[in-house]
Amino acid sequence: MNSLKKTSNIIIGFVLLIAFWQLLIIIGDHNEALFPSPLKVGESIVTLIKDGTIFIHLQVSLFRFAVGYLLAVIVAIFLGLILGRMKRVWGVIDPIVQVLRPVSPIAWSPFIVLWFGIGDIPAIVIIFIAAFFPVLLSTVSAVRKVDKTYLKVAQNFELKQSELMRKIIFPAAFPFIANGLHIALGSAWIFLVAGEMVGAQSGLGYLIVDARNSMNLDIVLAGIIFIGVSGLLLDKAVGLFERWVEKQWGRAGV
Repeated sequence: MNSLKKTSNIIIGFVLLIAFWQLLIIIGDHNEALFPSPLKVGESIVTLIKDGTIFIHLQVSLFRFAVGYLLAVIVAIFLGLILGRMKRVWGVIDPIVQVLRPVSPIAWSPFIVLWFGIGDIPAIVIIFIAAFFPVLLSTVSAVRKVDKTYLKVAQNFELKQSELMRKIIFPAAFPFIANGLHIALGSAWIFLVAGEMVGAQSGLGYLIVDARNSMNLDIVLAGIIFIGVSGLLLDKAVGLFERWVEKQWGRAGV
């Protein structure tokens, strides 16, 4: 019943958005070439699906995203679990992280292109940077919030550091780490598209830039819609993974 209600709310939301979009065109009397109508964009979406263009670019973007995001998550969680237990070391590293974190990954693109050339690697590096800091900071914070009782119990059982991390700290910290995973996903997906606009010859970002250069703004809007929907589905996938992990640990519904 709840899922049916959510579905109907989503449909109503999209219908209202399309109606508002069409209303703006009618009231503003915009040239359709400069502000395409929902129908025109819908036709472009169908064309992109039929000729397979969107799937080619989407596959490339998802590959770059998966590599960069997963590498960032693995490295950031590994370092975060260690640094979260080393307060003095983190006290030295934290100011450096806080200086680097606000810098847009795109600001590094001139160096990234010079060092790695043009292709998949620059986009992957940009995604890595975008996803790394949110996961690192959420992991360090989560480790420092672990209930001291758990640590005392582990000490009584004389668990090794590796077992302590794997059996106690990581499971206890995971719900907080998961918040970082969602934040990192959104940030990484945004900068993937931006990165593909800078130094790539394929992907959703490139599709939008190429369509803009050709003044095919209906394709630009179609690409934007695919980017938004793909980002939503990726976030839902992370949510499913989060629930699966918690179910394995017996924390589902907690």
